[in-house]
This record gives sequence, structure tokens and C-alpha cells, in this order.
Amino acid sequence: MRTNFKVKSFKSKVNKSYFLFFFFFIILTVHFPLSTSYADNINSRAVVVMDTSTGKLLYAKNPDLRCAPASTTKLMTAIVAIERAELQDPVTISKNVSRVSPHKAGFKAGDRVTVEELLNAALISSANDAAVALAEAVSGSEQRFVALMNRKAAAIGASNTRFINASGLPGKGQYTTASDLSKIMGYALQYPKLKEIIGTRVAEISTARGTSIFLRNTNKLLWSEEDLVGGKTGFTRKARHCFVCAAERSQDAVIVTILGSPSREGMWKESAFLITRGFDVIQNKAQPLIYLAKSDNPVVAKGKATDKKIKGKKSKSKQSHIAKKKSKSKTSHLAAKKTGKAKLHAKKHKKGKIVAKGKNVKKKYRVAKKDAAGKNKG
Repeated sequence: MRTNFKVKSFKSKVNKSYFLFFFFFIILTVHFPLSTSYADNINSRAVVVMDTSTGKLLYAKNPDLRCAPASTTKLMTAIVAIERAELQDPVTISKNVSRVSPHKAGFKAGDRVTVEELLNAALISSANDAAVALAEAVSGSEQRFVALMNRKAAAIGASNTRFINASGLPGKGQYTTASDLSKIMGYALQYPKLKEIIGTRVAEISTARGTSIFLRNTNKLLWSEEDLVGGKTGFTRKARHCFVCAAERSQDAVIVTILGSPSREGMWKESAFLITRGFDVIQNKAQPLIYLAKSDNPVVAKGKATDKKIKGKKSKSKQSHIAKKKSKSKTSHLAAKKTGKAKLHAKKHKKGKIVAKGKNVKKKYRVAKKDAAGKNKG
């Protein structure tokens, strides 16, 4: 009898310990992975959700990762223009502006429009020609205007941002971060006119000659998100899909920034999710989440160590390429030495290779020229 009693008590202890283990396992798996599950659902390179009133980050993935800004650049263009020109100032479109790469409103050389109409074209339909026209109207040239843009970015605390043009067209040395772009949007919202323009769905502007230009906002969320104040989109092949927006609910306001989204549809879904996520954190006084992930774009990853690694890899590949070339030339030389026929065949083969290579170069040049127009879609 005693033995049986001991066995039963031992079994009950084992069952209790299993139960406790299972209970704690559930708690750990339910609560702790929540901190990373949200970030794992975000496919964009970098995102930020910022409390507009405090500047506090409510949610972030790679907030300080340097990325190409694409047409979100036009927010800074608009800030500098509205601070240095009057809305009703007349602007004559130059030949240079009329030749700017698409996406554009379609202004012709000699057209006369106001600064306000150019702001509408630049921010609503992401027109590159309007952005360059604003730059020329304020500073006389886009180059001098860009210096003002960079100075302004530094002044408002966007110290990890550098612009090379007024439109966001791709080029070397142009970058921003999700954190910096959120600050730029926060600053832009101080101007009621800019806030009004980025929240406008459709508009129509006209030149002094009477030509009407219809503008439709590139921001799809204006038709579906009630809380949305407005935003600015961007796209280039290097930058991928980009978006920065502001939303208000009751007394709360958030800014959401997305850089490097793989698709436009995915960008809209992530934006809607992050807006909701931001308000949830504010209202429930939840802990903010900042998530750092490996960048899939090593070219724009910041840090000297990263640059050195990339350079090292390049030099290694160069050396191996040279070594392969040498070994190939040695083999072909020995083979050619054996018979005169082989030597002649090698020469012919070499000539054919050069011709083929020339054709490829021409073909690549044509394709590059054809695709230049679709680099920046806004």
C-alpha cells in the first residue's frame, strides 16, 4: 500500500511540473515574440512612426539607415520655396525646366505660372518640372537652390540627409533616413498652405496663356484613410517605393515614413497598418518598438566599416578576374602554338568576340536611353 501511494504522489509531482513548464512556455511564446512579429511583417527597408507633438518614435525599423529619397525630396523643395518666395509671385518657365525628365506636369518654355501653382504641381502630382522651376525662381539655378535645401535640412535636425537636386531624380550622394524624413514632414506641417496641398486629392492649374493642367494626387490613401492629413510619395528603381504622411485622430497626430518598399500596393498596406499601430501605442501608452534589421541594400548602408568591406570584396573579385584572364590567355597561347590552324581559329574567334561585344554596348546604350524617362514616377 505504501509503495502504491509513493508512486501516485510521484506521478502527481511530475504532472504538476509539466503543467508549470507548459504554462510558462505559453507565456514566453505569446508575449516576447510580439516585439519582433510586427517588424517581421514590414518588408520595407526602413520605417518610422513618430508622435508629431513630441517627436518621439513610436515604432521604427532601421530608422537611421541611409536610403535614396526619390520624390519625397520635393517636401524640402516646397519648404525652401515657401520660405523664400511669395505664393503669388509669377514664374516664367525656362527651356531647362521644359526639358526635365518625367514625371512632369508638361510646362512649356515661356509659360507663366505662380509659385503656388508650382507647389501644387510638385506636391500633388509629383511633377519634376515644377520642382526645378521653383528652384530656379528662388535661387536662379537648381545648384544654388540645393545648397539651401541641405542647409535647411541641417537646421531642422535632419543631419543624416543630403540632396543633390530639387526633384529627387536619382544620382550619387543623395540620401535620407526614415527618421530624418519624418522630421522634414513635421516641419512642413507648420505651414498651413503645404498641409492643405498635400491633402488635396485633385486640382487644376492654368498658365497665363490659358492652358489648363489637371493634377491628381499620387497618394492613394487620401481616398481610403479618414485620419490621413496628407503625404508625399516617391519612386525610382534604386529607392523603390517611398512614402511619408501625417494622420490625426482626436487630439493625437502621427507621422509615418516608409523607405524602400518592394511594391506600391505593399507600401499602402504597411502605411495603413503603421498609422493604426502609432495611435494604438499613444492611446494604450504602450512601449515603443525599434527594430534593427540587416539591410538588403549594402550600397546605401552607412558606416566606414561597411564601405571598406565592399571595397575589399571588389578588389578580391578584381584579382580573381585578372588571375582567370591570365590563365585563359596562357592556355590559348599554348594551344595556338601547336598548330597554325588553331592560331588562325583563335584570331577569328577573338575578332568575333570584339564585334559581339560592340553590339552589346550599343544595345545597352539604347535601352538605358529609353528607360531614362521612367526613372522617377513620384
